[in-house]
Amino acid sequence: MEHTHHHGHDEQHEHQHHEQHEHHAHHEHTGGHGTAKVSWAMAAKATLHCLTGCAIGEVLGMVIGTALGWGNVPTMALAIVLAFFFGYALTLRGIRSAGVDLRTAVRVALAADTLSIAVMELIDNGVIVLWPGAMDAMLSDALFWIALAISLALAFVVTTPVNRWMIGRGKGHAVVHQYHH
Repeated sequence: MEHTHHHGHDEQHEHQHHEQHEHHAHHEHTGGHGTAKVSWAMAAKATLHCLTGCAIGEVLGMVIGTALGWGNVPTMALAIVLAFFFGYALTLRGIRSAGVDLRTAVRVALAADTLSIAVMELIDNGVIVLWPGAMDAMLSDALFWIALAISLALAFVVTTPVNRWMIGRGKGHAVVHQYHH
């Protein structure tokens, strides 16, 4: 009887050790609770991925709004909606190609990209609004393209540390990376 009790204790100890090992391995992969193990290159890659979707949406929104003769506010609103749409779409494409079902892929994309896109859009559109003349610049004006390029570059610089922080905590694109391995 004592042997059975001892054997059960060993199994419980092994199970706890295995759980601790898995927990430790997960924190090593995601960088634990800090950002020490998350490279700036990884954060920049996640931000560049996000920036691509945002830039597609921003430009397309501006082109559509301008072509339809809309004012600044509805054009900017469309550009922001399309930036989120294309940002999520690019993430969904990668997750779905890993064989993940649509419902799970949508949840992962929302969890991975929402904060990143929101910060990027806040900075990008904030620069455009504050840049004298940028809101009224036409697509044929150099000012439109210069202001857009600088605003997206600034958004990239501000959003990269946000993504590094999120990845270091197992959030953001760290969630996406679970489906790429």
